[in-house]
Amino acid sequence: MDHGFRIRKGLYLLFLLSLSGVVCVSVRYSLPEEKKSGSLVANVLKDLKLGPGELSAHRAQLVSKSNKQYFQLDTRSGNLFVNDKIDREALCGKMEPCLLLSEIVLQNPIKIYNIEIQIEDVNDNSPVFSTNEFELAIPEHFPASTRFPLESAQDADLGENSVQNYTLSPNGNFQLEIRSARGGKKNLELVLEKPLDREKEAQFGLTLTAVDGGVPQRTGIVQIKINVMDINDNFPQFAQSEYTVRLKENSPRDTLVLKVEARDLDWGSNAEITYSFHQVPEEIRNLFYLHQTTGEITVLGPVDYERETSFDMDIKATDGGGLSGHCKVLVEIEDENDNAPEISVITVTSPLAEDSSQDTLVVLFSVTDQDSGDNGRTSCSVEMNLPFQLKTTLNNYHQLVTQRALDREKVSEYNITIAATDWGSPRLSSRRTITVLISDVNDNSPVFEKSKYEMQVWENNIPGLLMGSVHAVDLDVEQNAKVTYSLVPGNASGAPAASYVSINSETGNLYVLRSLDYEQIKEFQVRVRASDGGSPPLSSEVVVQFMILDENDNAPFFLYPLQNSTSPCNELVPKSVEAGYLITKVVAVDGDSGQNSWLSYELLKATDPSLFSIGAQNGEVKTRRPLTERDTNKQRLIILVRDNGHPPQTSTATLNILSVDGFSDPYLNIASVNQEASEEDGSLTMYLVICLAAVSFVFLICIIVFVVIKMYKKESSFITALPQFPPAFPEIPETGADSQSGSLSRTYHYDVCLTGGSLSSDFRFLRPLIPVFSMGDPNVSENHRISSVSQETPEQMEGQKQREQKKDFHVTVSAVDSGSPPLSSEVMVRDIVMDENDNAPFILYPLQNGFSSSNDLVLREAEAGYLVPKVVAVDRDSIQNSWLSYELLKATELGLFSVGAQNGENHEAH
Repeated sequence: MDHGFRIRKGLYLLFLLSLSGVVCVSVRYSLPEEKKSGSLVANVLKDLKLGPGELSAHRAQLVSKSNKQYFQLDTRSGNLFVNDKIDREALCGKMEPCLLLSEIVLQNPIKIYNIEIQIEDVNDNSPVFSTNEFELAIPEHFPASTRFPLESAQDADLGENSVQNYTLSPNGNFQLEIRSARGGKKNLELVLEKPLDREKEAQFGLTLTAVDGGVPQRTGIVQIKINVMDINDNFPQFAQSEYTVRLKENSPRDTLVLKVEARDLDWGSNAEITYSFHQVPEEIRNLFYLHQTTGEITVLGPVDYERETSFDMDIKATDGGGLSGHCKVLVEIEDENDNAPEISVITVTSPLAEDSSQDTLVVLFSVTDQDSGDNGRTSCSVEMNLPFQLKTTLNNYHQLVTQRALDREKVSEYNITIAATDWGSPRLSSRRTITVLISDVNDNSPVFEKSKYEMQVWENNIPGLLMGSVHAVDLDVEQNAKVTYSLVPGNASGAPAASYVSINSETGNLYVLRSLDYEQIKEFQVRVRASDGGSPPLSSEVVVQFMILDENDNAPFFLYPLQNSTSPCNELVPKSVEAGYLITKVVAVDGDSGQNSWLSYELLKATDPSLFSIGAQNGEVKTRRPLTERDTNKQRLIILVRDNGHPPQTSTATLNILSVDGFSDPYLNIASVNQEASEEDGSLTMYLVICLAAVSFVFLICIIVFVVIKMYKKESSFITALPQFPPAFPEIPETGADSQSGSLSRTYHYDVCLTGGSLSSDFRFLRPLIPVFSMGDPNVSENHRISSVSQETPEQMEGQKQREQKKDFHVTVSAVDSGSPPLSSEVMVRDIVMDENDNAPFILYPLQNGFSSSNDLVLREAEAGYLVPKVVAVDRDSIQNSWLSYELLKATELGLFSVGAQNGENHEAH
């Protein structure tokens, strides 16, 4: 019947497997017990019809159906090894066959192979009797052929390795008879061959030997002590020869199972009955207690349906005369829902890419319940508001797959709680929480804070001036969120945009590259692109509008009288004019705009200031009073025009007014006027000659100094920097020039960024008319200051600007004119040394000293993911130049180890 049930069960399983999409194949192997750990069981590749490497490619895993993992699978070779020593008797007891069930689970697609390993018995147990001595009391009147049952020996082995035969030591009164009983048991009976005579012999000593059929044979011995008693001719008799009772599992201690009762027709001590177990294994004695007087059978130890479904025991009733009777008791165990479902996670995909397609496998797990029937049926569920779906496969395997699109920017990780509930009463459930991290994908473009930027800069700015910055934000993380800025190629006011401004690729700061002139360009715009570090990179663009603000940098220019240094401008005035007579109108213009171009006129100097006046707004030159005879015929006016800028700019013009009697003699006394002008020109020429001689002398001194510096290069030092020109120090006024300065009207503080190791620069200081600079280090004395006429940077100084040694320093630049006494101005220059990737990473562990290699020990039984060593390296550079990543370049066996790309941890791969 049991064999037919197994056949029907196998057919049902085969039918279910044929209906599903999951491949399920069963393979059976046999293995003797007591095999050492690491022993080869079989190679599953050939039996499963798989090729080399398919197990590894499909991430094969060996899942045990028992509570302990007795085997391990080498996914590379397909060999199945013993993981732990197996004792068949402890595992299965008397159950035959003894099977260990496992499953090999392949992924993508899911394939399940059932592995049945039959544990074969070996002769590792000797026959054992329950006691070292049997004691029998036999009345002397018993006739020949009387039989006395004896307790058989117990052998934990099966089949030929169990007890096969018994032998009795030679004697003249007894012989041993062996009978086969149900279930392959052997019942022993001691047969009396001739009646006993207590007066001749009151006691007998026999030896019973049990022999098994194993190789080598094992034996068990028990002594039989026979006491010859007086007549007791009635045996105890039970009410039933067999009792059947049902008992719920997990019944508490001292629960009454059954009360057996036997009666003896004798009197006195011969009728006093005691009860005891007969030929009962030690396991039953530990679970049940038999009261020797009342015959009550109670629960002694934990009764578990999952370990044993029924117990068969033999009860012996013995009277006071030594006679005994026997009965059978069958205790059937009823299953209770006492085991909650167990959730076993096979694989978890974490981190999970946010662009994963629908039905991507996230978690593969199995649910088992050790109960039977409805108590062992289970159902699983997850939270409803998650973007995942639960799918059920065969053999209680479940898949958690993606159901809809993921977005890391909204949810970066999921805590998934899997609930498993059985169908028992009351229902039992268990929960397992799994954390799944969502990895970032470059799916967000950088977004600028403004749709359009507007920036203002004053004209005549210093090249390299910081005008402002743009900023964009990327919702991604790590490299995908790293934003770099660049200018979009294009023209601005007819010239390339890159010729006007530059942008810092990391900060988004915008710098003007040239000095701007409001009179030439009033505004321009450029497009800035922000790109992230993803692959492929995403970008966005924004328009930056630059407005040029006008400065009062143009002095007024006279259109009339024209000052071209050729001939003076003469105006004729009749001597008879009255007060208010309009002589002429002075006309001037200003190249600036706004209030910087508002002009006002005034009479700066005149031969007779009381004679003439000029309109402040219109420039009209008029007489204040009539001319008199005492007024000279030659009047010289110096007219000043001033704009309304800050500070104001001025220009002067000279106007000669000749008074005549009429207009018939227009050139009256012209010779005297020319003679006066010649005298003034002679004085001017003398001053110009003196200035030219002074300039030539200073120039000659500069040439001599330059030659001397070139001859003593080792004592000279030149520094060229990339300037960034922030606004002037707040403590230095911007209106007016320094009283101690020459050509520089203000003192500025310059920030200079240098790239370590570079030999040239994209920025240069504007070369002055007289290139004499004194560049001093504030840390050295004035006696060591060095003058230079070169703007280029020597290679010797670039080698000293290693960022790892000094990140910034300050120098003072002095500009000195050639006047007497010489006047000078100073400016503070701050050099910021920018880092270049000029340092290779240095490995701290394992130390590479060139003398010995680093050795790390690993246990042979180490599991996959076992941490072996951790590689530690550093980089002297900064920011992204110091970000390190690790990779396994070469190994004896590449598939055995893996190294963490970010943390340098070495793990066993399998």
